[in-house]
Amino acid sequence: MNVVSAPLAEGRTAQGAVSTETVGIGKRFGDLVALDDVSVRIRAGSVHALLGENGAGKSTLVKCIMGYYLPDQGSVIVAGREVEIGSPRAAHALGLGMVYQHFTLVPHMTVLENMVMARADVPAVIDWRAERERFRAFLATMPFGVPVDTPVATLAAGEKQKAEILKQLYLESRFLILDEPTSVLTPNEADEILGMIRAMAHAGRITVLIITHKFREVMAFADEVSILRRGRLVGGGPVAELSADDMARMMVGDHEIHGLDGRAATPPGAVCLEMRGLAADDDEGYPAVNGVSLAVRAGEIVGIAGVSGNGQSELVQVLGGQRDLTAGEMLVHGEAYRARRSEMLRHKVSMLTEEPLRNACVPRMSVAENMAFRRFDRAPYARGPWLNRSAFRRAAEDLIARYRVKTSSPDAPIATLSGGNVQRAVLARELSGEVDVLVAANPVFGLDFAAVADIHAQIMAARNRGAAVLLVSEDLDELLELADRIVVMFDGRLVYEAPAAKADLTEIGRHMAGH
Repeated sequence: MNVVSAPLAEGRTAQGAVSTETVGIGKRFGDLVALDDVSVRIRAGSVHALLGENGAGKSTLVKCIMGYYLPDQGSVIVAGREVEIGSPRAAHALGLGMVYQHFTLVPHMTVLENMVMARADVPAVIDWRAERERFRAFLATMPFGVPVDTPVATLAAGEKQKAEILKQLYLESRFLILDEPTSVLTPNEADEILGMIRAMAHAGRITVLIITHKFREVMAFADEVSILRRGRLVGGGPVAELSADDMARMMVGDHEIHGLDGRAATPPGAVCLEMRGLAADDDEGYPAVNGVSLAVRAGEIVGIAGVSGNGQSELVQVLGGQRDLTAGEMLVHGEAYRARRSEMLRHKVSMLTEEPLRNACVPRMSVAENMAFRRFDRAPYARGPWLNRSAFRRAAEDLIARYRVKTSSPDAPIATLSGGNVQRAVLARELSGEVDVLVAANPVFGLDFAAVADIHAQIMAARNRGAAVLLVSEDLDELLELADRIVVMFDGRLVYEAPAAKADLTEIGRHMAGH
């Protein structure tokens, strides 16, 4: 059982961690109510998780705490005192710091240079020998370290995340907000860093508020949780008293959860998609995909795991016809395949791309027009050389209803939809007909819980209908939930393969890190 260091009466532990509380916080942006009477208390020396769908108010709440926004009503209490935080600088002065989802360190500067230049009291002439000694003395008090004189750009993702956390501690932050802190880490790195953070909190050195979408991390590392929905606090409490299902219901409401379809027990069929020795370069002309060979059978999901930047994006672009091969070949149903539109239609190949608004849609065109892209020049959408706009609209109305796309009208520009509804619209377009091969790349990245559950259910349904599914994801939990087989991609190569049911997380993490 975890024991949290007892806070002092004024909301500070003897070792320095501070409590932080929001009382009745409200924030509006025009007619949008982003926060409505939100009161959350994060005890000194604890790890507190903040959950909620996209748009639930999580980011607005932490921006009110960090001084990016002034709340319209309510107050913030730090270490037992009500304070007005008018800027991030004022937040830092109170010992509040934030580690963002995307790294903020300057890549071409060393770790030491980043630490020194982040201070508010940087001298005009820097004594680098003294600064190095000062930083090394600080590292001696920390449970983990990083290479001091190494450029940040050369560090692994886990080391960069450690450096981001160390920067806040070096700046004497005693209340840390971590925004999706493990999104680019291997499972081993994630558990190591969260374990260290929890140990520091329970020792009374820091207080931690984690924004995450991973229930496993909440259950394993957080003491308490607060859950927002549509700008309001809808529940929470000690993590030990809640299940993942309890938290999911609070996030989205019982009536909005659509469970994952059961996995059909039929064995995989014939090979539908095959890659033989694929190679491709990145945008700078350097090798990104190196000798990739893989077969995906009908009725199975093969998941590709890996830390971002190891060739996954380039592989998906090759499969979608957006990047040329430098070597190797692709086959669909045993025939040579070059990802031309005519081949995709003939072989019933569908794509779910990451960031679909940028990669799979024309933002200013309507929902109906975007949904018709696959067959816009064929009946019933076309009459000879003329497009049948009414057919676009009728088909879109049917798909909007079937796939629960929330839009004001089929004629609304698709850019006006939320991220989850853009992905649902693309999903409707790609899966509404017959599908033999489905390539899905981070299909739920950045989406809320309800949209994730919906899209996962659709992918599993496609697999159960006999489609061969290649699922590329940086979220290992997603792969473990959906995939039949998992392969790991590192440095452009496939370096590990195992049935998902027998996959060893430690082994997967080791190969993701290149060991």
